[in-house]
Amino acid sequence: MTTATAHSQDYKKLAKVKKNRSAGDWTALVILIVGGLVMLFPLIVILLNAFKTSGDYNTAGPLSWPKEFSLTGVVKFWNASNFPEKVWNSVWTSGLVAILAVLLSILNSFALGIGRVKGRRWIVLLIMLANMMPQEALLYPLYIMFKAIGLYNSQWTIVIIFTVIQSAFGTYLLSSVYGTFPRAILEAATLDGASRWKILKDIVFPISRPTLSVMLVFFFIWTWNEYMIPMAFLVDNSTQTVPIAVSALSGDKLMDVTTTAAASLLSIIPTLIFFLLFQRTLSRGITSGAVK
Repeated sequence: MTTATAHSQDYKKLAKVKKNRSAGDWTALVILIVGGLVMLFPLIVILLNAFKTSGDYNTAGPLSWPKEFSLTGVVKFWNASNFPEKVWNSVWTSGLVAILAVLLSILNSFALGIGRVKGRRWIVLLIMLANMMPQEALLYPLYIMFKAIGLYNSQWTIVIIFTVIQSAFGTYLLSSVYGTFPRAILEAATLDGASRWKILKDIVFPISRPTLSVMLVFFFIWTWNEYMIPMAFLVDNSTQTVPIAVSALSGDKLMDVTTTAAASLLSIIPTLIFFLLFQRTLSRGITSGAVK
């Protein structure tokens, strides 16, 4: 009876909340729904055209429902680009960048936010300014540097470049978080004989794990979607990532509209799967950071 009564009270409260919604609340809800549909419209168009034949597209246009389900575009792009190889290249570079950038961000932020090195504010300011620099300004000096050391046309080039770029943002974010870390906890651990490494490993890292998980997901997706620098540094077909494969085949005579749509859909699917797998981790990290 107690459980039933509690459920009944919850339903009454929910009904009361619905009744108390104003016209502004309903207007905001409608605007959010329309905005969500607008954001999903490109994906809907891709889905409609990825499984059409060229004749179906030329006859009915891009917004019509496919008359017959066809995998011609998917198969054509899969074979022309050697898609599994491109996916592995993207997964390898993006995953390694995400892990290394998070580790480097932790070490930098621990030194700046908790270690209180001299001139930390100027260092953080320089990191922020470097993070704001457009990638176009980095292309030529990076090209000269990696050409000189023999890493041009190597995936390690992409790993090194984006580990530094992503860790610059991560350092700026984490250093401000670590700067508000309770000093009493650190002083108590020091009095107990804990070393700096032990403080980082056993105290700071577990508390900041939700924030680090969010950074890991974002770093992976950001690196996956990078186009300009990988295009400039990855020349051989065997080293290219998924976005480069899509753009490289877009100018090919075999790439009609339906094949391009299929290529775009295939390039989205791996990141979508990654996001869905880590969605709970992402939401926990954001809510945990908000509560703290």
